[in-house]
Amino acid sequence: MQTPAPTVTVSKKVLWTGRIMSALSVLLLLFSAVMKLANLPGLASGFAHFGIPISQAFGLGVLEFACAVVYMIPRTSFLGAILMTGYLGGATATNVRVGDPCYIPVILGVLVWGGLFLREPRLRALIPLKSQTPSLKD
Repeated sequence: MQTPAPTVTVSKKVLWTGRIMSALSVLLLLFSAVMKLANLPGLASGFAHFGIPISQAFGLGVLEFACAVVYMIPRTSFLGAILMTGYLGGATATNVRVGDPCYIPVILGVLVWGGLFLREPRLRALIPLKSQTPSLKD
């Protein structure tokens, strides 16, 4: 027998906060993808700074775009968050490797998962931040 998943209610304020956090993370990732796909001036020097050949820019832009699209679709938002986490982990490692601050990809990752947590009751049921059972005190 399959037991039903617990229902977690989300207030409108929490839901909209999650949507805004998710939208912000998607917009930042799409902006980065468009910069790579358009091969804007200055992109080559940025890639050279990180030691990445400029020939990789188009592929990374497509990957960023795909991650953002998968994250935006409600049925695949979990997969999108996982994919974005992997991508942002690579960005963090690249920044650390060259000695640059790595707070931007880390903050973006927090926005991705925080936004999903606030807008997705299934994730809130999987990761309850407060105890569901009363504690026993002596």
